[in-house]
Amino acid sequence: MTIYDESLKLHRKLNGKITITVKHKIQSRDDLSLIYTPGVAEPCREIYKDYQESFALTSRGNLVAVITDGTAVLGLGDIGPAAAMPVMEGKCALFKEFGDIDAFPICIDSKDTEQIINTVKLISKSFGGINLEDIAAPRCFEIEARLSELCDIPIFHDDQHGTAIVVAAALLNAIKVTKKTMGNLKIVINGAGAAGIAIANLLLDMKFGEIIMCDKYGILTRDENYQNSAHNQIAKRTNLNCIHGLLQDAMKGADIIIGVSRPRAISKAMVASMNNGIVFAMANPEPEIMPQDAIKAGASVVGTGRSDFANQINNVLVFPGIFKGALAVRAKSISKEMKMAAAYAIAGMVSDEELKEDYIIPSALCKEVADRVATEVSKVAIETGNVY
Repeated sequence: MTIYDESLKLHRKLNGKITITVKHKIQSRDDLSLIYTPGVAEPCREIYKDYQESFALTSRGNLVAVITDGTAVLGLGDIGPAAAMPVMEGKCALFKEFGDIDAFPICIDSKDTEQIINTVKLISKSFGGINLEDIAAPRCFEIEARLSELCDIPIFHDDQHGTAIVVAAALLNAIKVTKKTMGNLKIVINGAGAAGIAIANLLLDMKFGEIIMCDKYGILTRDENYQNSAHNQIAKRTNLNCIHGLLQDAMKGADIIIGVSRPRAISKAMVASMNNGIVFAMANPEPEIMPQDAIKAGASVVGTGRSDFANQINNVLVFPGIFKGALAVRAKSISKEMKMAAAYAIAGMVSDEELKEDYIIPSALCKEVADRVATEVSKVAIETGNVY
């Protein structure tokens, strides 16, 4: 059987991947009185007097909603909320397995930005954090920004920021291996969607170097007026020399290419034109260029999103820890500083002695990563006053 056949068989057997458990068994009248009426009235009164008690007296202090509209599901595209449910359940399973965070999937049957925002806002008092997932660009940008203003809990679009953080972590170590200089790098990002734009913004905030953004039509420039407002905004922060052309033009002499686009978008000739290139080809399930082809063309370090190649660049290294850290200190938001701290924490999980071309980032199965990320994220949240 293929991996798809085996997965389908497992899902049919399990009838879903998550369940709800009770923390205190109800075995007597006293148990019933404490868990439910009349005893439950007292925590209700305490929360009514002090809203912050809702995070201590209910599950919401360790509960995240994993929310989608089903419009950009993995490599499947717009398959709708019902078909997105297996992915959302899977994400919830990862939250629990790697971060010991309870998470609940919510699939919204609407593509209307205002309806989605209002729905999430109205249910936000049941959760300690919101993880937005697989929502198509450019709608996802507005949804996250507006919810961050409207809600009093952290809002995190993992496709954007989880991807950006894990890419930054991998790059911190890749430039060590190649002895390139932080701040003096020419970086090309192919794919100007949610992930690509978030990666660009974080790498600029961390001062990696100059960035050139490309979409399927070529290099983004500030002298163009794009229909997508997110493209106009990122064009103002990138391509400072206002270079025009296609991906192959952007990649000439580049130190780094990051692909969050489509299969076979990068050729061997493009990699050969780079400067001892670092190649992160992250399209799934088929990358922009296969690792062996990139290496043959002269790439010094290669990473993908796949588990069957070295250097898997996977968001599971990010979201369990960053939410664990945010929830632990009741963070107001997941700030730029917290994202940077997470990237450095993940990179730091690979020691200088362990670091090599095919080992620049810890395994996606390394469960120690979440605790290290949580510690650093909590610390930065407190230091920057980003807590209630």
